[in-house]
Amino acid sequence: MAGMIVGIDLGTTNSLIGAMDAGFPVLCADAAGRRLTPSVVAYSEDGAAVVGAEAVGRPGAIASIKRRMGTAERVGGRSAEEISADILRALKATAERALGRPVREAVITVPAYFNDAQRAATKRAGEQAGLEVRRLLAEPTAAALAYGLDRLKDRAKVAVYDLGGGTFDISILELADGVFQVLATHGDTRLGGDDFDAAIAEQCGISREAAKVAKEEGILDFRCSILDVERACAPVLERTRGLCLRALADAGLAAGDLDEVILVGGSTRLPLVRRFAAEVFGREPNLSQHPDEAVALGAVLQAGILEGSVQNVTLLDVTPLSLGIETFGGLMNVLIPRNTTIPVKKGEMFTNAVAGQTAMLIKVLQGERELARDNWKLGEFDVAFTPAPKGQARVGVQFEIDANGILHVLTRDIATGADTVVAIRSAVDVAEEKVEEMIGASVEHAFVDMADRQLAEARLKADEMLPAVAMAFAKLGDALPAEERARIETLVAAVREASDAGHLSKLKKTLTELDEATQDLATRLLEMLMADSDS
Repeated sequence: MAGMIVGIDLGTTNSLIGAMDAGFPVLCADAAGRRLTPSVVAYSEDGAAVVGAEAVGRPGAIASIKRRMGTAERVGGRSAEEISADILRALKATAERALGRPVREAVITVPAYFNDAQRAATKRAGEQAGLEVRRLLAEPTAAALAYGLDRLKDRAKVAVYDLGGGTFDISILELADGVFQVLATHGDTRLGGDDFDAAIAEQCGISREAAKVAKEEGILDFRCSILDVERACAPVLERTRGLCLRALADAGLAAGDLDEVILVGGSTRLPLVRRFAAEVFGREPNLSQHPDEAVALGAVLQAGILEGSVQNVTLLDVTPLSLGIETFGGLMNVLIPRNTTIPVKKGEMFTNAVAGQTAMLIKVLQGERELARDNWKLGEFDVAFTPAPKGQARVGVQFEIDANGILHVLTRDIATGADTVVAIRSAVDVAEEKVEEMIGASVEHAFVDMADRQLAEARLKADEMLPAVAMAFAKLGDALPAEERARIETLVAAVREASDAGHLSKLKKTLTELDEATQDLATRLLEMLMADSDS
């Protein structure tokens, strides 16, 4: 089967991979459903690489290797490009498993400030991973593509404010003849979300882990209020101001000359950061894309351009609010973010939650809240598809907004190619006061909404894990040592209790402990099933 071009964000903290699949831009998830892969590698005694979430916390695990690209420095006897190649190899495997097709070509993003040696090392890392690197794409340019800024007027000026877990970058771009040119870039490779965590921990007298929870999930106790969190983060954030002003000065621009300001990186989800960026640049930032995924999405779009599957579109209007569908757990899954220019097509692949399922209810939503119930329902309809084992049916859902502001929802059963198309009006024509009300509510409830979303996702994981453990117990439980069995039973009860009580941090912790405690049980079950199949 022919290969495809993938887009890769090879990040300092996390990496992602995606491709155009069946006409849809898709970011690929690993076997555990995670799209973000921690850029962490650990090596076993036999030299085998363990990459991603499974490597985090292991003795000798290597993180932030991107900072050493292009240098002669070695870590554990390996070069930075060898270690990066292992990350890319794991991403390649994730994409091939998710897409069901071989992957041989890639677009890989690099920081705008990377020099020739760093870019060459990144290219070699891709080649070592079995990829032909078709393009090295500057990260701010990738982010700009993801935000649809290639459709701005010629000579448009854009600031890309990128604040990740460990690094900060600010780039000023100019659009000329359909191509973005980086006019100026500055950054700090020792400034990011980790510094926020340290400052919150010191301010509130709590652990780094508790500080991270307070920052990301809004779960606060009497020692740490939202005001305390923002007061602790403010001095760290202030360190980015001078870099922003210097980049503007180097580009020969004033803040008022900018046409757009976009935010990239997980730390820009904080309301404090968004207010700060608005104050520094004198305009509200464009928040229409997921900050963790924008660079990867831009790489996918560049891959689509190279394939010829993505064409230029004309700027006619923008969507005032995000459009998406309800997914498992009552969550809002955004397909077209607000402020996206139209006409536009975007989509994702979904799968069946139950074996033998023959249809899926598609609920079309509009709004900015994390939970489906807090957004507006535009319509709903059933989509039939070919029955298959759990997680194996594939249904493509594509949203298209035409030049008249009409939303067309297309669904496709990938197994048969059968399409269902529904037209939904008034997806763009929304009263301004209603738009402001929805956006205001999303900001006001940001902490609570994110905590609710993460709780829903954790409960979904529990709902998948507990029946699997029960099945393994039914087959092998009697063969387990009494101590191991008791430990697993205790953790199962703790997971149920935390899920029922809605205690997010405890649920996350007990799920991780249960996952670790059942590793041997899962291995034994797999060996038994393989033995049965061979007999």
